[in-house]
Amino acid sequence: MNQSEAASPPNPKGPVTARYAIIVAGGSGTRMGADRPKQFLALAGEPVLLHTLRRFADPALGISELVVVLPAGQLETWQALCAQYAVQIPHALVVGGATRWASVRAGLTHLADQEGGVVAVHDGVRPLTPRAVIEATYQAAHNHGAAVAAVVPKDSVRNLSQQGSYALNRARLRLVQTPQCFSLALLRRAYQLPELSTFTDDASVVEDLHPIQLVEGDYRNLKITTAEDLYVAEALLRSEVSL
Repeated sequence: MNQSEAASPPNPKGPVTARYAIIVAGGSGTRMGADRPKQFLALAGEPVLLHTLRRFADPALGISELVVVLPAGQLETWQALCAQYAVQIPHALVVGGATRWASVRAGLTHLADQEGGVVAVHDGVRPLTPRAVIEATYQAAHNHGAAVAAVVPKDSVRNLSQQGSYALNRARLRLVQTPQCFSLALLRRAYQLPELSTFTDDASVVEDLHPIQLVEGDYRNLKITTAEDLYVAEALLRSEVSL
């Protein structure tokens, strides 16, 4: 190790570059059996999306700009909820597209005037992401260009084949979460490519251009998809408050 390496702190305590966040919320709530999109459902008395936004508005993260991407037909609902709950968190509201890919691209377009930095893309219905996971993912993207939060599967996993199924090595598998953080320039370059059906998340858009660094996620960082997820999120929030 040379002298300059020895002098460098291993874990910088503040933002080392400009940080942005694109929160994508385009769900319909169909699988929830709800009368409204899942990002607007009440979680501990407030909309799910507000909980998510609050996680990224934490001043300790040093995020310069928050962008919320919603379908055109949901903007007025969100604006009304912001008024109802007196939301004071500064954020830009952007109209999304027909797919998640198109919505992320719309969020990037809003950041067109920014020259550099690291951008996080996050699911609007992941309202419990620990600050440590967000910070670690931003930092890893600063160091490596692209980073994704992920966890080891808890259950055994099998792959289907024409002959039946076979077990996979769980230790070599990861369940991908968000945030997914990237150099802003890299993510822009990736989203200039045509949309493909194989794109399931932002990492799949970027991976042909750049290796993806994995960051340890958190099992509490659940994505609210079903009614059961909402019950679990309520319990987790209560446990946070009691700590």
